[in-house]
Amino acid sequence: MASQRRLGSALRAPALSTGLLERWCGGALPLTIGTGEGRLVSDDGVVAAADRAARVWAADAPGPIVPGSKAHKSAFCHMLLDTHNPYKPSIIDWPELESEARSRLVSLPIWDIAVQTEGKARLRVLSYGEAVADPLLRQAIELDGFEEGRHKEVLSNLVQAYGIRLAPEPEYHRPRDPEWAFMITGFSECIDSVFAFGLFALAKTSGFFPPALVDTFEPVMQEEGRHILFFVNWVAWHRHNLPLWRRPIFWAKILAVWAFLVWERIGIARGFDGAGDGEGGMVPQDNNFTLTGSKSVGAADLSIRALIDVCLAENDRRLSGYDPRLLRPTVVPRLLRFVRCFLPRSASGAAVS
Repeated sequence: MASQRRLGSALRAPALSTGLLERWCGGALPLTIGTGEGRLVSDDGVVAAADRAARVWAADAPGPIVPGSKAHKSAFCHMLLDTHNPYKPSIIDWPELESEARSRLVSLPIWDIAVQTEGKARLRVLSYGEAVADPLLRQAIELDGFEEGRHKEVLSNLVQAYGIRLAPEPEYHRPRDPEWAFMITGFSECIDSVFAFGLFALAKTSGFFPPALVDTFEPVMQEEGRHILFFVNWVAWHRHNLPLWRRPIFWAKILAVWAFLVWERIGIARGFDGAGDGEGGMVPQDNNFTLTGSKSVGAADLSIRALIDVCLAENDRRLSGYDPRLLRPTVVPRLLRFVRCFLPRSASGAAVS
């Protein structure tokens, strides 16, 4: 891990108080909030401690955590709040890349979608948070939205630093149904993160991403793990606390969200309006990149079975440090394990450390 990190400006998100921003981004280190200035953290011990605190967490309450209980809500909210890493950058000093490494980075067909997805996610999460009355849950959701916005800031600065041309961003509209939009974001992350974890590991071991970029994106990847853990526990808690007559409606809403996401990912709704066409330095965008990207990151000879193994192993690893009494995402991992049963074994594989 690089020993220096530049602490960037805190994102000015609606419905976030200065006190919350100071807690999330100030901590014990000097940080200028709301400006473009930053300070370097050069103490390896401080950086390592912050990194570990973001990956390892257990609730104080003894015994089992019953889904839907007050202890359950307290656990998954505090998991997100307590593991927030204030030392990771929203703006960093991007390393200079060799020509070949920069070309590989620019060629990835993901940047339009990545930036716009985080922009939408931020607004969707914060919009739902505004409707939540419970103070602890609202605080956790606001932090979730803040981190989504910080991901967008990191990506926006990356594409600017390396001259990656993007299509003009669309206007982000506040959702008419905040709960539906929050669920779309949460379940989307549950799907995409499993594949993204695996592809990031392959990009690291293949050398596709230089070590400096691996260090930069590592905390972003770990934050996605925290987000999906928070979300699946919210789903269970929320469902248990609905009146009996509303629970079937919520189940129907979950099924509708999954149907929409499956429809999108099989290619019926592909990409974003205005995505690049491959000319003028712009790269065609692929909304299914997480399913097809292993060849792009230097693992062209990897079988589908081996890719699934990497994705599942990385998903388990990234969530393993958090309290085992919290619920884990199950739908995508179970589906992948089911598909894996029907795939032939191959001598081709990849070791991921």
